[in-house]
Amino acid sequence: MNVLVIAPHDDDEVLGVGGTIAKHVSKGDRVYVCIVTSGTEPLFSKEDMAVLARETKRVHDFLGVSHTYFLGFPAAMLEDVPRFQLNQAIMDVIQETKPEIVYLPHFGDMQKDHTLTAEAAMVGLRPKYDHVVREIYAYETLSETEWNIPHSKNVFIPNAFSDISDYLDTKLKALAMYTTQVADFPNPRSVEAVSCLAKLRGSTINVAAAEAFYLIRKIS
Repeated sequence: MNVLVIAPHDDDEVLGVGGTIAKHVSKGDRVYVCIVTSGTEPLFSKEDMAVLARETKRVHDFLGVSHTYFLGFPAAMLEDVPRFQLNQAIMDVIQETKPEIVYLPHFGDMQKDHTLTAEAAMVGLRPKYDHVVREIYAYETLSETEWNIPHSKNVFIPNAFSDISDYLDTKLKALAMYTTQVADFPNPRSVEAVSCLAKLRGSTINVAAAEAFYLIRKIS
């Protein structure tokens, strides 16, 4: 089975789906990751981005990701990209990888890059193209999903869960490899905070650890 994880930035894929990626790989599934943006000057230095690129490769090799697509759109400036370009770029990845399952960011996240990525992905996920994706899930990203303006339009309401009890350690090790992105607790992008959320989501379904998702569409 082919699985595609669409992430606005490097590390979002691990924060939201890291345990589930490891779970898919352990079952023999081919997991592809699409990183939509990359930091550009003057907001981000070339040196810092080179370090992050090396971290991403190391993390994805560790998790067993089959291939990573870097679309290279400007991070924190995605609203300046013509919509048709963003839509087409993500659509091309979907049609090339032909996934049965797609994971994408929650459209109600605080970071605008997440919203625009989710909206563009849904354009490419319309069930009218040559390849039709059977399942689409939105994932939560600590420091983005929970920090937006409280509103019914923004709230993340999980209705699907992935038991990652056997893969939590793998997720946390992968996250720790993003040394330029993680911080110390109580920062939500800390290993401890991510572990706490996984255990909380796990307790919801009476397992040791889980990742929570919002099921957008399932075709059976």
